[in-house]
Amino acid sequence: MDVLASEWLKLRSVRSTAWILSVLAAFVLLCGLWSWYIASYWDGLTPERRATIQTAPAEQPLVLALPICAAVLGALAITAEYATGMIRGSLAAVPRRPALFAAKAVLVGGVTLVTGLACMTVAVAAGRLIVGDRAVPSFGAPVSEQVPHLLAMAASAAVIALVAYGAGAALRSTAATITAVVVLLMVLPSIANLLPAPWGERATSVLLTNLADQIAAAPGSSGEMGTLSPAGAIAMLAAYAVAALAAGAVTFVRRDS
Repeated sequence: MDVLASEWLKLRSVRSTAWILSVLAAFVLLCGLWSWYIASYWDGLTPERRATIQTAPAEQPLVLALPICAAVLGALAITAEYATGMIRGSLAAVPRRPALFAAKAVLVGGVTLVTGLACMTVAVAAGRLIVGDRAVPSFGAPVSEQVPHLLAMAASAAVIALVAYGAGAALRSTAATITAVVVLLMVLPSIANLLPAPWGERATSVLLTNLADQIAAAPGSSGEMGTLSPAGAIAMLAAYAVAALAAGAVTFVRRDS
């Protein structure tokens, strides 16, 4: 508990955490602006057009930003200490490296999960309030369908943060870690889409960015989101976290600071 408390103090006192939270807050406001735009656009449509229109949900801007913010938070939680040399002080205070590594991982995953879920919930609630009684399909989904999707998105963001944290412990470089995670999140999906059927769909299904929708699809979405079952997607999500943390832990424990 003492290690957790010290790491929590460290995480919430650094400027990078405040900047990341500020970016997320800005995207929550952007979600509100998006909802306001959709409401205004809806009012100008004919009844025939309203029956066929498809719009992105209220939380869509945040869906795009949350994975990147999670990756940056996870990477900086460990690489910033190597960049400043503060890791030596941390190891002097907590010579049990596995305990220090685990405490950082718990905080990175927990903070990302709670923050992501809170931001997504605020964005969805604000969207419902702004749109009101307008029958916009992507804004009026039942809460019973919306909650599982929000939980899946928040869990996916937490795993992304843990993957970045594990990679940061192994690479010890902020630039290299963020580059590796960006490749995982943005480059690999584009490459997988180029593969011929059915290999493209199979490869896309196991990528980290597509697991949340296979756990709980976004309300109003049509068609299959991938080849994995919800249980299979959860297992794959856990596998990403375990693999990254295992690689980071082995490196962190065995290497010199």
